[in-house]
Amino acid sequence: MQLQQTIRKCHLFSGVTDADLELLSTVCRLRNYSRGEILFEQGEDASGFYVVASGRVKIYKLSPEGKERILHIVLPGNTFAEAAIFADGCYPAFAEPLESSRLLFFPKHEFLELLHQHSQIAINMIGGLSKFLRQFTTQIEDLTFRDVPARLARYLAEIGGEEKPSVTLPFSKTQLASNLGTVSETLSRTFRKLSDEEIISVQGKTIEILDVERLLELADSYKEVG
Repeated sequence: MQLQQTIRKCHLFSGVTDADLELLSTVCRLRNYSRGEILFEQGEDASGFYVVASGRVKIYKLSPEGKERILHIVLPGNTFAEAAIFADGCYPAFAEPLESSRLLFFPKHEFLELLHQHSQIAINMIGGLSKFLRQFTTQIEDLTFRDVPARLARYLAEIGGEEKPSVTLPFSKTQLASNLGTVSETLSRTFRKLSDEEIISVQGKTIEILDVERLLELADSYKEVG
């Protein structure tokens, strides 16, 4: 039952029937992982994909010089590495828990066989993959057309926005800087700038949004290109 509840919370499987949940629970395995444990490496043959039940997982690449570039932080209820089981069969990046985490693992061959037998599960998965693709498209757009203050404002608006007067960062500011495509020093200056302008107030990882309207206006702004 715990497996089914975890699967139900996953965006990728939203809308599946109770019968489908039972089938999905028969092919997945619930595993515990420690912080820093490598789940897979870039270029490794894809043996399956994961759902985060609890904890957080970072997806990252390494430059030729060994510098880490975080692509995504996966939070509970989300999947990762699912595209690898359909593409060239290799993981495109590294994956590593940021803390002790409980993950559901779906083995490639068992899961694909299930998709062949139950097409509705496949349809739901395609919808989830499309949503994930849109997230990456937005990230590329941000890196191309938005400066760091706009990227930070957009991120804060997404996790807080109009509904929350304050938000807590789910990871360190160093990891946030990497996720936003910048460096820690630039991010720190940006936090100070927004604080000086009384748009936000910063207390460690807790960010109080003082002026939602100006935050959203900044989040929608574009840098000049040319």
